[in-house]
Amino acid sequence: MRLDGFGLLVEDMGKMIRFYRDVLGFEIKEEENTSNVYLVKDGTLFLLYGRKDFEKMTNRRYEYIKGLNGHFEMALYVDTFEEVDEAYKKAVENGAISVLEPELEPWGQRTCYIADPEGNLIEIGSWNKPYEEKDLTEG
Repeated sequence: MRLDGFGLLVEDMGKMIRFYRDVLGFEIKEEENTSNVYLVKDGTLFLLYGRKDFEKMTNRRYEYIKGLNGHFEMALYVDTFEEVDEAYKKAVENGAISVLEPELEPWGQRTCYIADPEGNLIEIGSWNKPYEEKDLTEG
């Protein structure tokens, strides 16, 4: 098996599409009025499923967390510490919920946390080097 993508079950499809497309730069593959919307970020498929449509399709009801969702986080990477601050500021100005302002962690990463309009956690972080070099060890 290969990882094809991951998805979120969403309440307000239009609002969530606009956030991921306009604020975080995901590329949308469909119209906003469909029940399943495919977006792509850096070659990874990101699906938004309408909650009611998914429940109807699977003939089940699900529980949904109100407020901040502490079950998972999505991590986004930028190349520089300055870009962490810029991305955080842009996201919060455009509807993201501030969870943790940018800070330099003891392990050397600058990171921050926001939440999308439905409370899903998103980390924006950097090791102050290009993505392609971030996992290379020195020496």
